[in-house]
Amino acid sequence: MTPSFPQPATAAAARPIPGSYGPPLLGPLRDRLDYFWFQGPEEFFRRRAMEHKSTVFRANIPPTFPFFVGVDPRVVAVVDAAAFTALFDPSLVDKGDVLIGPYVPSLSFTGGTRVGVYLDTDDPLHAQTKSFSIDLLRRAARNWAAEFRAAVEDMLVVVESDLDNSTSDSPSANYIIPLQNCIFRFLCKALVGADPAAEGIVDRFGVYILDVWLGLQLVPTQKVGVIPQPLEELLLHSFPLPSFVVKPGYDILYRFVEKHGADAVSVAEKEHGISREDAINNILFVLGFNAFGGFSVFLPFLIMEIGKPGRDGLRRRLRDEVRRVLTNSGGNSGEAGFAAVREMAMVRSTVYEVLRMQPPVPLQFGRARRSFALRSHGGVNYEVEKGELLCGYQPMAMRDPAVFDRPDEFLPERFLGDDGEKLLQFVYWSNGPETGEPSPGNKQCAAKEVVVATACMLVAELFRRYDDFECDGTSFTKLEKKELTPPSPSPS
Repeated sequence: MTPSFPQPATAAAARPIPGSYGPPLLGPLRDRLDYFWFQGPEEFFRRRAMEHKSTVFRANIPPTFPFFVGVDPRVVAVVDAAAFTALFDPSLVDKGDVLIGPYVPSLSFTGGTRVGVYLDTDDPLHAQTKSFSIDLLRRAARNWAAEFRAAVEDMLVVVESDLDNSTSDSPSANYIIPLQNCIFRFLCKALVGADPAAEGIVDRFGVYILDVWLGLQLVPTQKVGVIPQPLEELLLHSFPLPSFVVKPGYDILYRFVEKHGADAVSVAEKEHGISREDAINNILFVLGFNAFGGFSVFLPFLIMEIGKPGRDGLRRRLRDEVRRVLTNSGGNSGEAGFAAVREMAMVRSTVYEVLRMQPPVPLQFGRARRSFALRSHGGVNYEVEKGELLCGYQPMAMRDPAVFDRPDEFLPERFLGDDGEKLLQFVYWSNGPETGEPSPGNKQCAAKEVVVATACMLVAELFRRYDDFECDGTSFTKLEKKELTPPSPSPS
């Protein structure tokens, strides 16, 4: 939960931001070790907020020392819902080259193209690439739901088989790889118009290529926990990871999009004035980083939260709503498409609550275009100087006790009704409020609505197929197939 501190009732003169960056080299190194090793990201921000009795404070953010040349780790940390909104104001902050913080992975990861997400809204190329992304999603909507349902069906067949064939005393089936295969295949078909089955190597290894490609870019900024400390610090957080490791795989995906996604590439060239090479690299980034990467983080959390033991009541409510809506929309053959999931209020509220508790991108950044007063709760203002990098930590901002009742509790019904809808303005996972609208002039996720709808479709497909399920982490431990209602006997 975000700490709550006494605030004055009216606006006051801007005050200095509390906190210190510490001595050169040692200060950033200390914060880096706290962030990755001794505390972890959540405790890192929470402790400093408590120490300074402020939800806005100075700190260093990884990656830092010794081999990240030109990376300035100094940030103004923001962990409350009110001050966080400054990160969405293009008149206040520059979003150029701050997607994952002060560190920018080599352009070699994106074929030499500076893709749209690294461009600021003032860059003329930003509107061009963002418009193309919005257009790509609009065209994909025609087949999105059908391709997703087909991919989920394939995933669940695999998971059911693994669970049935488990020889453990406590049978389970991990769903991460089947889910990632589902995400990759449906995105290729719906978003790019290219079937991975057309290229055996892509169908077989595409997921692994993207996992490595994502990891090499993000690991310097992420707590991994796979290898023990201090090896993680020495091997993964001390220097930028090289792109040549994944270049052969990236080239395979590049040629796949060039050949089988020719229609999408043509739209970029002819309707948006983007060169062929830049179009393919932007498509691959949207496909691999934004969509595949985002869904690979978020959808497992969604399944895990709903499937936790002891949440039978939640699953009953979701199942009953899904089946009622699907029955009303088409009898027993009702399909979970965009229109149907809009009618599933409880499912949508649950999805929003998971996004609030577990945002797929925990940090948002923006560099001050000019000096300004950053306003927090109660009219408290903080002096932000031109050029300073703001770092918003979403998991705390979206658990702000000044906004959310019982902020650390998972309340799936939180966003139901008029009062619940009013809270959506404080759900920031998409680089903007949930009530906002993505456009070429802002940095809000172009797929904001599609992400929520797709998550709802996944929940709907699970309860269309199963009466109940349970999870232990990222593994299903129970899949209770839907009972078929026997036909009524014919009158004699």
